Amino acid sequence: MTHGTVASLTPADAAERLRAGEVAVVPTETVYGLAVKAGVPAAFARVFALKDRPATVHLPVMLGSVDQLAALGVRRCETGDRLAAEHWPGPLTIVWALDAQRPAWLAERTEVAVRVPDHTWLRDLATLAGPLLVTSANRHGQPPAQTVDEAVSGLAGRPDLVVDGGRVGAAASTIVNVCVQPARVERVGALSAEALRL
Repeated sequence: MTHGTVASLTPADAAERLRAGEVAVVPTETVYGLAVKAGVPAAFARVFALKDRPATVHLPVMLGSVDQLAALGVRRCETGDRLAAEHWPGPLTIVWALDAQRPAWLAERTEVAVRVPDHTWLRDLATLAGPLLVTSANRHGQPPAQTVDEAVSGLAGRPDLVVDGGRVGAAASTIVNVCVQPARVERVGALSAEALRL
């Protein structure tokens, strides 16, 4: 297991390791997360093992910018585009429907939860590595981690790479599903439901 900080470990170095199939603990502006490069099956399986999480639960995706949405094959809609324009980068996860033309690693899904985080280092990582599968760095059912020590000690095993970004926020992202009309708030987190103007 390698430790680094957002000041000492470049996004390019971290991206290289994720492309090689490693699993990383990374900071976000909300909570600490476990990150892998999308489309790397072995790394994907290890995330579930580290979280002790049922494999039937889909992992959300983090992007470096809204421009990467096209590569996911999401079905764009007016509500989703407005929310992304108003709240990305930020603590909002948007659940989009998927078109038939989508990457192989999304082949079994009909929808995908996506976020562009308000964290420059993590956005740079996602830009360089490509879409990331990121979930909170804690065992399934346990509170999310605000420090890197909480993240590492709470997992059911050792990640390959640990990136320390200091203490982060306590609230997870707010989740909005735009696959349905009207759009539905599925989880209230760091962003209030009122701020979404649904």
